[in-house]
Amino acid sequence: MAYNPKDRFFHKAKAEGFAARSVYKLQEIDQKFKLFRSGQTVLDLGSSPGSWSQYASQKIGGGRLLGVDLSPMTVSLPNAVFIQADLRDLELENVFREHGFNPPFDIVMSDMMAKTTGIKSADQARSLELCELALNVAQRFLKPGGSFVCKFFQSGEFGALRAEIKRQYERVEALKPESTRSISKEIFLVGLKKKPMP
Repeated sequence: MAYNPKDRFFHKAKAEGFAARSVYKLQEIDQKFKLFRSGQTVLDLGSSPGSWSQYASQKIGGGRLLGVDLSPMTVSLPNAVFIQADLRDLELENVFREHGFNPPFDIVMSDMMAKTTGIKSADQARSLELCELALNVAQRFLKPGGSFVCKFFQSGEFGALRAEIKRQYERVEALKPESTRSISKEIFLVGLKKKPMP
């Protein structure tokens, strides 16, 4: 099937007021694993343009969300704060304190993606680096029993990354949501019930 940037998920997102079609990937993950509940605090890494934040914001109601991205956000939400910065440059403890967040978070989710170069090995390496960065943030700031979601471009490192998540969580799942384009190599890894730190 030919690549169609304006497929049915694109039109559905536009009609439903979401910033991007990627919202349906998170929705499917949530429907499958029941991640979100009212009152939770969520850390959204790679939050721009904002569809994951929009979805989570609705689900957590009176909870709060903090989003971080290199790119500006296209949405503003009553229960969310957004920081435009490189995650690697941030002293996260200071950011949390400054904006009234008190970790640990209930959910850490990452839709982070480096700009693709077209060089498969380089793009895969950068995807792995971002997943490892998100996993490290979750290790530090996600509560025991909390949930972790990250997007990963499939490569030979998949097994090692999955094993590392398995070491930190009671259950790990991998899925390619229906709204993922058929030509895409992305897969989502979900860590459920973070184990207490030794």
